[in-house]
Amino acid sequence: MHTTDFWIRHFKENASHQRVNWALTPTVTKDEIAEILPSLQAWQLGETSEGEHLIAASTRYAFALGDPDYVDAVRLFIKEEQKHGNNLGRYIDKIGEQRIQKNWGDTLFRKVRYLNTSMEIWTLAVIVVESTAQIFYQALKDATHCRLLKQICTDILIDEAPHITFQTERLAIIFEHKSTFSKAWRKVVYRWFFYAVSALVWFAHKRLFKAGGLTFERYVYKMRYKYHKTIKVITAPMVVEFA
Repeated sequence: MHTTDFWIRHFKENASHQRVNWALTPTVTKDEIAEILPSLQAWQLGETSEGEHLIAASTRYAFALGDPDYVDAVRLFIKEEQKHGNNLGRYIDKIGEQRIQKNWGDTLFRKVRYLNTSMEIWTLAVIVVESTAQIFYQALKDATHCRLLKQICTDILIDEAPHITFQTERLAIIFEHKSTFSKAWRKVVYRWFFYAVSALVWFAHKRLFKAGGLTFERYVYKMRYKYHKTIKVITAPMVVEFA
């Protein structure tokens, strides 16, 4: 497990990288736009959250744990997610399309967040969404020949892997402090929640996934792999790195 200080340093260092050449002109075709735009708009909206409820939950959790700096790490994480939303929005603007202000999936997720005060549920939800995001952005990258969009997706994919590690390590810490009985039923809940959200994401964005060359069977295979990799980290004995 990495320390909070490690993650603060990571997010600050990663923010210094500029991986997108905005001088490039979008070369996406009208047919490609028709396939990807609804999902591009929906995901852009979802990446623009201010994260107020997550910050509130992490603040309560961090001070109870005695690690107030964790809130700073969460703020930097949210800022990196907002960068993704800003880049996607800028791309939508450049291709002459409109950003959206409302989407059923985003509305549902926001309502769940507003009702949730548990750091455990927050962290689990973020892990699943970030896991589907890796597949989503790879499919978006493969769906067109536009160099600018590919660079945007590559930048996001570079960010996403550490995001999952950041959240998975936190859930492992939370899981470690549960009783044996609690751990047993949590494994069942984690599994069903992971696959339920994964299914919702597929059906909401299957047109984009298919445009990126992904079948439902391949999507399920990828998400199953991600689930087993995630649960292995969460339930393994913890080793803290002090670097």
